Amino acid sequence: FPEDRGQTLRCAKLRSPLAVRYANPMADISERRAQMFPKLTPAQVARVVAIGTRRTVHKGEVIFEQGDAAPQFFVVLRGAMEVVRPHEGLEDVITVHQEHEFTGEANLLSGRRSLVRGRMQADGELIALTPAQLSQLVQTDADLSEVLMRAFILRRLGLIEQGFGDVVLVGSQHSAGTLRLKAFLTRNGHPHTYLDAETDPTVQGLFEQFHVSLKDVPLVICHGERVLRDPTNAEVAECLGFNAVQDSSTVRDLVIVGAGPAGLAAAVYAASEGLDTLLLESNASGGQAGSSSKIENYLGFPTGISGQALAGRALAQAEKFGAQILIAKSAQKLSAERRPFAVELSDGTSVKARALVIATGAEYNRPALENLARFEGVGVYYGATFLEAQLCAGSEVVVVGGGNSAGQAAVYLSGGTRRVYVLIRSSGLAASMSKYLIRRIEETPNITLLTQTQLVALEGKTELERVIWRNSLTEESVTRNIRHVFVMAGASPHTDWLRGCLVTDAKGFVKAGPSLTKEELATAKWPLERAPTLLETSVPGVFVVGDVRSGSVKRVASAVGEGSICIQFVHQALLE
Repeated sequence: FPEDRGQTLRCAKLRSPLAVRYANPMADISERRAQMFPKLTPAQVARVVAIGTRRTVHKGEVIFEQGDAAPQFFVVLRGAMEVVRPHEGLEDVITVHQEHEFTGEANLLSGRRSLVRGRMQADGELIALTPAQLSQLVQTDADLSEVLMRAFILRRLGLIEQGFGDVVLVGSQHSAGTLRLKAFLTRNGHPHTYLDAETDPTVQGLFEQFHVSLKDVPLVICHGERVLRDPTNAEVAECLGFNAVQDSSTVRDLVIVGAGPAGLAAAVYAASEGLDTLLLESNASGGQAGSSSKIENYLGFPTGISGQALAGRALAQAEKFGAQILIAKSAQKLSAERRPFAVELSDGTSVKARALVIATGAEYNRPALENLARFEGVGVYYGATFLEAQLCAGSEVVVVGGGNSAGQAAVYLSGGTRRVYVLIRSSGLAASMSKYLIRRIEETPNITLLTQTQLVALEGKTELERVIWRNSLTEESVTRNIRHVFVMAGASPHTDWLRGCLVTDAKGFVKAGPSLTKEELATAKWPLERAPTLLETSVPGVFVVGDVRSGSVKRVASAVGEGSICIQFVHQALLE
């Protein structure tokens, strides 16, 4: 699945500041062209024809337009169709589909708007499949599913690498909002062009065209016409059409709250087993794991995989089987007094379900530092991906925390920084970090482990400039001119929205199954003769998986396992 490969996009000022043309859009991925644009065999075409609709078309006819919602899937039977990216009256030719080649990319699975235009180069004939027919095809035809899924994912990767989207982000490395929006677009796999307001010569023209200035940064320009000033993630999602309109009267079989590894696993298994499944995510798929630079101990990936890539693949699987996902939609309140359950969302709407899986995970604790909020996004970060690593290349950084995420971050950052200081309160890493990461840290010369040490102060004006840490044994304090701190220590559950609906432990993690005492079930008025199943909460039909569950093992593999096995209990609950 697409990852941010760190490609720098240089823009040429053409007919307007947004008129950007690339000499050879797919040149750097030409070796994958056979997989990106495969030609179907006659037998494969026949199976598509059997469920699709034939359509006679003419030269110059536009088959689908940039911005179209729920575009169809086409196979060229005769003729040729060019696929282009339109912008400011110009077009970038992406490819030309010849006989037995097909259209589309990952948006056909996610239901997002088309990023490109398709136009016939000659008279011909197409076979058309609706989104529902395409979904049926990829779920039932293993041979075609492999060909189509690989092509869709690689095509989206190509669009991302070339910045061939419908959005321009104008920002600054000194803006916390810029980093947030970059991360939101990147982690949601949406192609975009980034322009630095302080270094890119084309930006002034944009300011004049849209009547904005540097003080309005960050800016998101959607479809070349609508300007959002420092928008929320939800506003960007709405502008780009991330989410299909929901009917509030619809009752789903299952609603999953949270698209981390546990929630994604639950969505894959639920949808593949025929449940009408809706997945809610407040930011982007992957959760806390999605910000991991590299996971090396997950089964089946001996060379490791980034959290973003793992999440992207899982999301593609869930969408393949028909699960729907709503992005930038936070759960605000749960009404669990009766079925169907109702989850109130941040935009004031609600969704209903016969069963519910809570997979909202946990977030790193904020250290009790006076100026912390001021420096978040401009010196203090809670993830170590390529985006954050770009900001601190060649400098010294601090990583706070002794878990696997902190270890992965330290090793990753050491490749591009002068020195990484790892601060932990305990006397060593053995109790909290995997052995392979401990050895990696010990063998990396520019990583310094400081035990029994904690960060005590952050200093700077608008951005972080200095840090102070203190050794708890010697009481010695050290001040260093370090401008980048990565906080990955401890975790607090995302359970505020439950507001006493479910039994939790003293730290707010949701209790389930055997961890619920008879007294707790009695207080919660458990209504059934049977006890809660393994992952069932104090409300029948409401389940909890992953990091938000009390007593869970905080590992990606464990979360995926819980999300997977949870669905068998969901089936049982739906039969009651």
